[in-house]
Amino acid sequence: MKLRAAILAGGAARRFGGKAKGHCIVGGTRILDNVAELVETVTGSNPILVLGSSAQTHLGKGYETVVDTIPGKGTLGGIFTAVTDGDGPVLVVAWDMPFLSRNLLERLCAGCNDHDVYLPASSNRRGVEPLCAVYGPECAAPIEDQLHSNDLRAVGFHGRVNLGIIPLEEVREFGDPDRLFFNVNSDDDLKQAEKMWLRRE
Repeated sequence: MKLRAAILAGGAARRFGGKAKGHCIVGGTRILDNVAELVETVTGSNPILVLGSSAQTHLGKGYETVVDTIPGKGTLGGIFTAVTDGDGPVLVVAWDMPFLSRNLLERLCAGCNDHDVYLPASSNRRGVEPLCAVYGPECAAPIEDQLHSNDLRAVGFHGRVNLGIIPLEEVREFGDPDRLFFNVNSDDDLKQAEKMWLRRE
């Protein structure tokens, strides 16, 4: 089954002085371009870039863009837009993750058929990584309900859908979760990402 692909590029990047995180260079390449090439290779679909507002359209030059259906709702609003922008399931990733693994994304796509949400476990406080996941159309209604109640937790609707999780021990087969899901939110993060890229061997 061919999946759609969406890259979330919304958010104000307050910790980063409002900079366009996906436009930052890591290893000589914009993070966005690296992420887009990766998800297109894995899904066979041209990714859409999900923006937080129409004022951000300049960030998507060279990409098909769509603006959040329900503005001002953060990450969950971006996921909702990705889910409802087309038919069938969609692979959703963040535009500021320079170390995503092709093998992990292929594993997500291969295992998503029996689940409404399929995502990897992680070592973060949530225990899963919602910004590297496959979302099916059955997610739309529970996410919309949650948005209207102003509950913006990216995992808040998981109890209302058929959830599948790649166990952490299996995720580690693709790399260190802290590296795989590292995202650039500040100048210090960007410097760390470049150091991590230089140590990638």
